[in-house]
Amino acid sequence: MLSEPRSGRLAAWGNALLAGLVSPDDAALAIVGEDTVHRVEGLPGESAQVGLTLALGRLRALGTTGLRVALPAPGHPLGLSGPPEFNARALEAEEAVVCFGAAFGLVPQVYEAGPAGDVHAEVVWQVLPVREAPPADVPSLGEAERELAEALREATEVLSKLDVAGSGPVAEAAIDAYRARSERGREVLAPGYPPRAVRVLELARRVGLLVSLAHGRGHGAAVTSAEMAARSEALRPVERTARRAQVAAYNSIVEERERGVR
Repeated sequence: MLSEPRSGRLAAWGNALLAGLVSPDDAALAIVGEDTVHRVEGLPGESAQVGLTLALGRLRALGTTGLRVALPAPGHPLGLSGPPEFNARALEAEEAVVCFGAAFGLVPQVYEAGPAGDVHAEVVWQVLPVREAPPADVPSLGEAERELAEALREATEVLSKLDVAGSGPVAEAAIDAYRARSERGREVLAPGYPPRAVRVLELARRVGLLVSLAHGRGHGAAVTSAEMAARSEALRPVERTARRAQVAAYNSIVEERERGVR
């Protein structure tokens, strides 16, 4: 969770485009990010893959007024509403975008291309039918913020007891890289998102960094199988909370619009 999911970029900048806050070219550039190209396949009325700008325009014409993020994991269909085929594809990709106002969803397929040392990613978004229903297990921004603060305290306490501290050269390098990315792109979300959503997403990423460091430091002092299991058990609800908060932040514009706030 150190980097922004592709579904997050698509939803955030797609929402900004749908709201008329950015141009189609700027939205497409932000969505592609460091990838080489993004294409969309299975769009109604198109027999071949199309570019992002055309796809977003077509989805708007089909009734889409907003885009939601889903970040499902085994046993946790976070942000999904069915049907089973779409849920299965989203679970396999570990992410998806669900249209609001039209019964479509998009699941990314990532392909690596290029020679060794110069490998780049190409993404094809598969358009599939979805069930128009409330997304599963997505909290409000307020709930997400409270849950994150509690999860951060609990994780720090438990991991300290397990002697899993964020120290050492590997951890320091990860933290430095995270800070560098933050400084390069201070715009955490696309234009139009409320400040609270930005705050929640930043906190979710910090919690995700803690989880990643704890997993990435090997066994640390937790050398027995029981201690390793305890670490995983401690991290599982923390990671779940961070994913829920991440989805809440990305989906906040659509949720506010649905409640009539905007």
